[in-house]
Amino acid sequence: MADSPDVRVTDNAALHRFDLTVGREVAGYADYHDHGKRRTFTHTEIDDAYEGQGLGSKLVRHVLDDARRGQLDVIPVCPFVRDFIARHLDEYVDLVPEPMRMKFQLVVDSGEPHPS
Repeated sequence: MADSPDVRVTDNAALHRFDLTVGREVAGYADYHDHGKRRTFTHTEIDDAYEGQGLGSKLVRHVLDDARRGQLDVIPVCPFVRDFIARHLDEYVDLVPEPMRMKFQLVVDSGEPHPS
């Protein structure tokens, strides 16, 4: 389902969130707040009816790619976004400002990226 043409992610700027829709139904969303060149992700949710279909990963990948295109730093307050980055360090850890990586457990004691 995650690769279905009926699955879309759109920026719902009025609500400060990205909506993931399946057909015409909102199946999930990722809340954010922008502060200058920083985007803080605060909460991500996928409706129970759509759990286990890879939609949460599709949503987070999209929002992180969007932040990269906008040259925004990412502050992953949302545990789901933080965990996604931790599992895909090679692709996304550079979006988190280096001084904040330790706070979000995205580095090991040596300062190297945390192995996922």
